[in-house]
Amino acid sequence: MKYDVADLSLASEGKRRILWADNDMPVLAAIRERFAKQKPLKGMNVSACLHVTAETANLMRTLKAAGASVVLCASNPLSTQDDVAASLSKDFGIPTFAIRGENRATYYKHINAAIDHKPVITFDDGADLVNEMHTKRKGDAERILASMEETTTGVIRLRAMDKEGKLRFPVVAVNDAKSKHMFDNRYGTGQSTVDGIIRATACLIAGKNVVVAGYGWCGRGFAMRARGMGGIVIVTEVDPIKAIEAAMEGFQVMPMAQAAKIGDLFVTLTGDKHVIRPEHFRKMKNRAMIANSGHFNVEIDIPGLEKLSRKINRGVRRNVDEYVFNSKKSLFLLGEGRLINLAAAEGHPASVMDMSFATQALQAEWVVKNAKKLQPRVYDVPLDIENQVCSLKLKAMGVNIDKLTPEQVAYLASSGEGT
Repeated sequence: MKYDVADLSLASEGKRRILWADNDMPVLAAIRERFAKQKPLKGMNVSACLHVTAETANLMRTLKAAGASVVLCASNPLSTQDDVAASLSKDFGIPTFAIRGENRATYYKHINAAIDHKPVITFDDGADLVNEMHTKRKGDAERILASMEETTTGVIRLRAMDKEGKLRFPVVAVNDAKSKHMFDNRYGTGQSTVDGIIRATACLIAGKNVVVAGYGWCGRGFAMRARGMGGIVIVTEVDPIKAIEAAMEGFQVMPMAQAAKIGDLFVTLTGDKHVIRPEHFRKMKNRAMIANSGHFNVEIDIPGLEKLSRKINRGVRRNVDEYVFNSKKSLFLLGEGRLINLAAAEGHPASVMDMSFATQALQAEWVVKNAKKLQPRVYDVPLDIENQVCSLKLKAMGVNIDKLTPEQVAYLASSGEGT
């Protein structure tokens, strides 16, 4: 297949959205301009398994400008924007294999189409592409110089593989870059999760008991935004350090078993499995809403929810399914338990993804320059790339900062001066 999209006639709208997002991605645009001149990825095949959004499209354009032959597939069945997929394939010459709502068989057919491109560099969001090359397509792993991982869930999987000695090629944990997780996860996920919930339900956040499962950077961001909209925010955690941080920030902290009794809206942002389970569903109030903003839909035990339900009313509202327990109790699952910010909204704002995707692009260049030295393990993003991305962003925002004086540089490097 040359590409596989829902409807090529959607391309014109997709192109408008891609170019609109590009207006708010000045750092990536500057990198793309340099890449077009220097061609650091010239002649290389690159495959990406990412959320197919207007922002991702601009990363793909940047990689192509760098001289790469690029193929894109979806990293989540409900995160694809069909008009963007159509435009990438038709207007920008970037074969895209992604259809919103695709079933599991099609999802993996598309991942395999990306592997069939014979990439030497890959980009992943959740590690499904990497996992496929470590299980069913092991021969294709041999030519990979490195892969870039974009999300917390994927990094968790890959660090586990690294610890077990199972990684077959180098991986860069782009998600763990400060310029990514402190901003993308906190401000991007925080705002877009609220956006997805409101689009799906049209509910008022103010006055609701909002239960936030997980107080990592994504949880912090959503908790902050929910409180800012008048929500009464409750945090559940398993990490004592994160739990005390949430408590010090003024949030209520309690176990999910306790929160289940009083919550009106539940949102999981942990990267773990079955954070909300049948014992919690049984305690929830009538008409409680449940959503997920972690990468995979396993954070909510959906099979367990189905078993407890006498009836399931699909699509009571777009992106809302009703699970009926009895005549006095129903629960609402939003976005089929998938990423609510992409299932029901448009994902992160372009200005946030500008930094994340700029880091991705520069990291690909770094991989090519350092390929001979890299080992099959998980690498962090080098500090100089982090500083370059943040400096470019500050410049685009018109923000200037101080520089150390020679005296200050010498002081920080010495141990001689004291009291």
